[in-house]
Amino acid sequence: MPISPTNPPLLTRKDLDAQLGGAARAWLDEALAEAEHAASHQDTEQPGSPYAAPPWELRYAAAGRQCGLENADSVRALLLIEARATLPALTRLYEQGTAAERRAVLLTLHRLDLGPTALPLVEDALRTNDTRLIAAAVGPYAATHLDAHNWRHAVLKCLFTGVDVEAVGGLARRARGDAELARMLGDFAAERIAAGRSVPTGLTRVLELTTPGAAAPTEES
Repeated sequence: MPISPTNPPLLTRKDLDAQLGGAARAWLDEALAEAEHAASHQDTEQPGSPYAAPPWELRYAAAGRQCGLENADSVRALLLIEARATLPALTRLYEQGTAAERRAVLLTLHRLDLGPTALPLVEDALRTNDTRLIAAAVGPYAATHLDAHNWRHAVLKCLFTGVDVEAVGGLARRARGDAELARMLGDFAAERIAAGRSVPTGLTRVLELTTPGAAAPTEES
């Protein structure tokens, strides 16, 4: 199975403006204005209609067509941030969206004021075998909010599916001195060897990080 790339950094609005053509920039201006309008009227939303999609959510789905597939994640992240997307909106976009639309939700969770409430979306992504969703799900939001048990299993899921462990947010910080994770990695490696299968290259790196005296992490989580 090919190794999934780590999550690329999301582009800023300034970066997008430098890349997009005039029509796409105009479309993005309108989309962000609609998202800002929705954010300013959140207090007047009708709680009884969880599937009533405001205009900016329709823009969210069209981001790839209007701004290019290579920019879709960044555009969608900007829309979510500008709209100050709530958990019901995120859940709607995730459940009704394509894999690409789901990935953008997962990539943006840590930039929204959600606390641990969006963990069900992360947990759903980790139950799939879609490597792009798994890579997005194990980013900074999971590093902050997943409990130790589920975080360890998320690391193993990356190794099992071929997702690059560099996609795991806060990897060095959370793995450092984790004897239980080390045990699970050892068991996983032994099972692979017994079955005549190769051990993922990332396993050695994570196992080294579980050493109590491992260097203090420097990456952001």
